[in-house]
Amino acid sequence: MAEPDPARDRYRPAMTGHRHEVVDRYGHYNAVCNRHAFGELAPFLADVVLVNGAERTAQQYIDDLFVVSRAFPDYRWEIQRTVFEHPWLAVHFRDTGTHLGTWRGVAATGRAVTTDEFSMYRFAGDRITEVWVTADNARLP
Repeated sequence: MAEPDPARDRYRPAMTGHRHEVVDRYGHYNAVCNRHAFGELAPFLADVVLVNGAERTAQQYIDDLFVVSRAFPDYRWEIQRTVFEHPWLAVHFRDTGTHLGTWRGVAATGRAVTTDEFSMYRFAGDRITEVWVTADNARLP
């Protein structure tokens, strides 16, 4: 077992699976994402995360977020509502950003974009272990 690392573990409160604990932890995760400090996400993630049915290492998961931020440097995930049923957290987001880099083969347009995203996160303890996500990417770019 790895030695405790206060820098790595600063977002790791003891969790009992109560709604307020999971939603609060997810709020910290989302704040890290909105700062685009993706290198700080490891304490929130299992070593392997199932994403839409495909296994991704924590680093691959993080790398996928860097892809979004390179195309939309000001991208933000604004939580609209959450629904919790242990061990799942459902989140509806309003996503916004400016298309300043290539996204899915489309060159930067400079347009401000907004889209809706719906995600389901499964937690084991205080770690995200599974994510199912869908977004209206037709509105991007």
